[in-house]
Amino acid sequence: MQAHRAKLIEGGKLIIPAPMRRSLGLATGDVVMIEMDKGDIRIRTLDKALARARAIVRRHVPEGHSLVDELTRERRVEADRD
Repeated sequence: MQAHRAKLIEGGKLIIPAPMRRSLGLATGDVVMIEMDKGDIRIRTLDKALARARAIVRRHVPEGHSLVDELTRERRVEADRD
């Protein structure tokens, strides 16, 4: 992992160094996710954050199982009862 110095400017804005932006494929206006982890700040691209979230869900939902289909079935059963 390579470290770079960055500067915090007025309004709490952090300038991500150009080599890091290029490496991550970030451009002006892109959305990133920022989280705190044990006193450290972690910045992820939105794609990386979504991939991480999907991996967490996959640990609890078997491959090939659709939560959307399950929810749809449950809603239909509820609608039929009404």
